[in-house]
Amino acid sequence: MKPGIFQILTHQQSGNLAVVSAVLVTWLFVSSAALGAGTDVILEGDRSVPVSASNGMVVTSHYLATDEALAVLRNGGNAVDAAVTAAFALAVTQPRSGNIGGGGFMLISSEQKNEVVAIDYREKAPAAASKDMFLGPDGNVDNELSRFSHRSAGVPGTVAGLALALEKYGTLSLAEALTPAIRLAEEGFVVPARFSEGIEERAERLKKHESSRKVFFKPDGSSYRPGDLFVQKDLAATLRRIAEQGTKGFYQGTTADLIVAEMQRGGGLITHDDLRNYQALIRRPVTGNYRGYDIYSMSPPSSGGAHIVQILNILEGFPIAQSGHNSAHTIHLMAEAMKRAYADRSQYLGDTDFVKVPLGGLTSKAYAETLRAGIDPAKATPSATVLPGDPVPYESDETTHFSIVDRYGNAVSNTYTINFSYGSHIVVDGAGFLLNNEMDDFSAKPGVPNAYGLIGGEANKIEPNKRMLSSMSPTIVKQAGKNFLVTGSPGGSRIITTTLQVLMNVIDHRLNVQAAVNAPRIHHQWLPDEIRIEQGISPDTVKLLEDMGHTVSQKAAMGAIQSIMVSRDGTLYGGADPRRSTSSAKGY
Repeated sequence: MKPGIFQILTHQQSGNLAVVSAVLVTWLFVSSAALGAGTDVILEGDRSVPVSASNGMVVTSHYLATDEALAVLRNGGNAVDAAVTAAFALAVTQPRSGNIGGGGFMLISSEQKNEVVAIDYREKAPAAASKDMFLGPDGNVDNELSRFSHRSAGVPGTVAGLALALEKYGTLSLAEALTPAIRLAEEGFVVPARFSEGIEERAERLKKHESSRKVFFKPDGSSYRPGDLFVQKDLAATLRRIAEQGTKGFYQGTTADLIVAEMQRGGGLITHDDLRNYQALIRRPVTGNYRGYDIYSMSPPSSGGAHIVQILNILEGFPIAQSGHNSAHTIHLMAEAMKRAYADRSQYLGDTDFVKVPLGGLTSKAYAETLRAGIDPAKATPSATVLPGDPVPYESDETTHFSIVDRYGNAVSNTYTINFSYGSHIVVDGAGFLLNNEMDDFSAKPGVPNAYGLIGGEANKIEPNKRMLSSMSPTIVKQAGKNFLVTGSPGGSRIITTTLQVLMNVIDHRLNVQAAVNAPRIHHQWLPDEIRIEQGISPDTVKLLEDMGHTVSQKAAMGAIQSIMVSRDGTLYGGADPRRSTSSAKGY
């Protein structure tokens, strides 16, 4: 069979991976011994369709967004053009996580310029935010207030970030990039099963707000079913204002008025000044090197890049390939490295515009060596005894991911979010989009876990105009100046470890990109002191880990990583995550 790219579509059942058919077909047609030297597989209904992918590749969590972005590449647009088109299309077709009411991070790699840049469009705290704003009378965190109220919303950054990317690095106008999204919102799209299931799961909270009921339920209160047409007239009007007026069409004028009116109705904090003053930033990505591959990932206020590099640095001193993929010994070493990185996260990470983050120390090989020395290769270290280290010196100075590569040597890795699935569950009345609940990503009370069980410290306390800490980790790997792997994932605190494992699966274990994406995942975040595993890790392996002193807990599938690998001859291989039924990898 001629090498080609195929799209994988499968589904998630009761939190377990329904990937048997995808895995079987992948291993039938793909040689995992060669980095992409075989054929990746796509199951599309009952058909498998080969697609040439030498010129461009798009991998997103929704097939409609993939199609629209791929059309941009076919018509001569670059990866940034396609990325902005995909992001706005996802805001329409995947409202639970695709968004214009949230924020995120984008990495852009240009082989021609030999540079990688990071765009930070993370949400910011409103100017009226305060350190103790989510504490109740008893001094404890009020989770309902921090997660499901108007006050839980940070100032959205997505529109500003996408516009900045397009202005600096794209070739399309903002109006051109928005055209598919406006059409999908105005004319509607056919609802897939995952859309209906998601609404049903969150119906109780969504129905608490009249503005959300109007958008996500039919006039008689019933739910949209698979095959129904879902039309969003208010969102189409909002997108059209952005197309016509640029960022002012969101941060000023009618849309800004609607956002502020929604805040006033629910006691939220975002004002016209907060919206008008928001700016996306171009930052320098975190960099590292792992076994000869150059790693580029997101810098603070994301913790992802720093800790991916830190964990890889620790593991580089062990013969991971010899230990074997997902063997007990490999998982043990990974978990021990993860513990130490997440302990440091609790102490040091925050918005570098407000706090000094010892980024150089955290990502240094020397610091990794000291952490590695504390790992017993045969026995688990209790998390209670793992404390944040001393990474000197300080330097002076549900979520959606997609990956895109074009014919010009450009690559985009983008992760953006409204935090929870459906964010705060509150739609801005008249504007048609959901508010994020990213304020919960601050340390509402230092030392107290957030919704993902992550411990935060003073570095991530709530302050006016500050960006909350994130785990989003859009990542690009290069070799000899050439793009090699473009990847990233949703998943809250598991984003870092999900992304890490795909890198290791390809670099250490030499799996093809689809096998690397499909493989069962593990996660350890220091506290709670347990290795979380997906279905598919052998019971014998679990027993060996428990004999080493680990607590092992099998839970629901983690992440939805969308990846592209570029072979040495320039052939593109896409890996769409089967943990999301609408995931799609397509090339031409």
